[in-house]
Amino acid sequence: MLRLTFLGTASARPTVRRNVSSLFVQREGDAFLFDCGEGTQRQMMRFGVGFGFSDIFFTHLHADHCLGVTGLLRTMSLQGRADPVALWGPPDSRPLLRELVELGGDRLAFPVALRELPPGESVRYEGYRIEAFPTRHTRDSMGLVLVEDERLGRFDPDRARELGVPEGPLFGRLHRGETVTLPDGRTVDPAGVVGARRPGRKLVYTGDTRPSDRTVEEAMGADLLVHEATFGEAERDRARDTGHSTAREAAEVAGRAGVRRLAITHFSARYSEQAHRLRAEAASVFPETVAAEDGATLEVPLPDADDGAT
Repeated sequence: MLRLTFLGTASARPTVRRNVSSLFVQREGDAFLFDCGEGTQRQMMRFGVGFGFSDIFFTHLHADHCLGVTGLLRTMSLQGRADPVALWGPPDSRPLLRELVELGGDRLAFPVALRELPPGESVRYEGYRIEAFPTRHTRDSMGLVLVEDERLGRFDPDRARELGVPEGPLFGRLHRGETVTLPDGRTVDPAGVVGARRPGRKLVYTGDTRPSDRTVEEAMGADLLVHEATFGEAERDRARDTGHSTAREAAEVAGRAGVRRLAITHFSARYSEQAHRLRAEAASVFPETVAAEDGATLEVPLPDADDGAT
């Protein structure tokens, strides 16, 4: 499972319809927050994602992307959380993150680790990693890429049986790439029953940014690109001046990168009730576009899920 829940899709300030930036990401049994704008803990309760995450990754430290961490940590402390939380920010972010953690003076019931993730580096988890890359905003900022490891090739059980391999543990050993010896002394090489290794999934989240070649490079072939689209084309100059992107620009990035699907988010308040206009602008360039809504979830299927492969 790789599932995203949009907790906040507004830029700069909340509106009646939308909260400010936060994205809840679940990958099998792991969960993370990408950004944590004000009021995120209430959005987590409202949309039922729970507080069982381990890490928060901040793309940058503008208030609408980080101010919610103070209340979130205290909410979890009052609920008796004991498991640690790691906060990851861009270079030189540790002092401000410490202030946000300590704001209010209450002692938390669980440890909080403050870490910096320079662009070009990654955090390793079982079966995947989360990488940082530089983006173009009005202050130091980074995008995030969740990249799964390659998967085993497809196993052909019928061919294995034809070669005399008995069902059971030897099937698993062959699938893992081991050569096995049969009871009659013959050996079977995995190349004869296992196909080429297959790619895992790739999720890219830009945070706030101008469109950039680096984003195109990092998003190349991604299964899902979550790209900010603060403004429409009529405000292209304002987007440039404030370090943001238009919906059309986000779609152009998606097209150049050859992604499978684009989700636009981080909408200016003037589009809070009219995100369909931004989606239409983006879809005219990149048809596989959705406009994120608070509480909406997106599943990222495996690249070959349509043929039933696992």
